[in-house]
Amino acid sequence: MPRPHHTPRSPRYDAAQALLDLSAADPKLGKLIERAGPFTLRVSSTQSPFEALVESIIYQQLHGKAAATIHRRLLESFYPVTANEHFAAQHLLDCPNEQLRAAGLSHNKSLALRDLAAKTLDGTVPTLIRIRRMSDEAIIEHLTQVRGIGRWTVEMLLIFRLGRPNVLPVDDYGVRKGFALTFGKLKPADKVTPADLPKPDVMHRRAKKWQPWSSVASWYLWRACDLAAGKLTLPLNSEP
Repeated sequence: MPRPHHTPRSPRYDAAQALLDLSAADPKLGKLIERAGPFTLRVSSTQSPFEALVESIIYQQLHGKAAATIHRRLLESFYPVTANEHFAAQHLLDCPNEQLRAAGLSHNKSLALRDLAAKTLDGTVPTLIRIRRMSDEAIIEHLTQVRGIGRWTVEMLLIFRLGRPNVLPVDDYGVRKGFALTFGKLKPADKVTPADLPKPDVMHRRAKKWQPWSSVASWYLWRACDLAAGKLTLPLNSEP
C-alpha cells in the first residue's frame, strides 16, 4: 500500500500568542474565540507541494468520501512501480490515460494533474525545501500557473499544509459567512443570501487588526459557521 500521510502536527507559530493578540485587537473576534474554544488546527507540512496539489485537484468539486476513494485508487495504481512511496511527477506524465480513467479521474482533472506534473519538473512548482523560503504571494504566483489551481486552493495549502500564520481567504464561502455571522447582521437561523456576505475590501479593512494572525482568525470564522449549525459538539476537523 502507498505510505500514509505523516501525522498532522500543530503549526510552528505561537498559537497562544495569536489568540491573545487577536482578542486584544478585536474584542468581537475575541468573543468568538472564547465561544469556539481551543485552536486545534493541524498541518501536514511534510507533504511535498506536488503531493498536496495532487490531492487538492482530486478533491475539487467532489464529496470527501468519493474524492478519497479516487485518490487512494490513483496511489495504488502506481504501487508496482513506487513500492510504498507516493508517485513522482515523472510517473504521472508517463502513465497512460487509461490508468487515470480507471482511478475515476475526469478528463479535466487528468489534464490538470499532467500539467501539475510538467510544471513540477520544470520548476514552476517549487520543492518543499524551496517553498518554505518563499513568501505567501510568491507561492500563490507560482502555483496558480498550474491548470485547475486558483488562489483559493493555494491559500488552503498555505494554511493547512505549510502552516502560514497570516492568510485571509476572502473568496472562501465559509470565511465570508463566518465574517457575516460575527461582524454583520446575519443570524444563525437566517437563510444566507449574496447580499449577506461581505465584500473582500470590507474583510481586508477589518483584518488589519488581525495582522500577523489572519490564518488563525480565518480558522475561527469557519468555527463560527460550525457554532451556527450546532456542530461544535462533534470532534473538530482542522480543515473547513
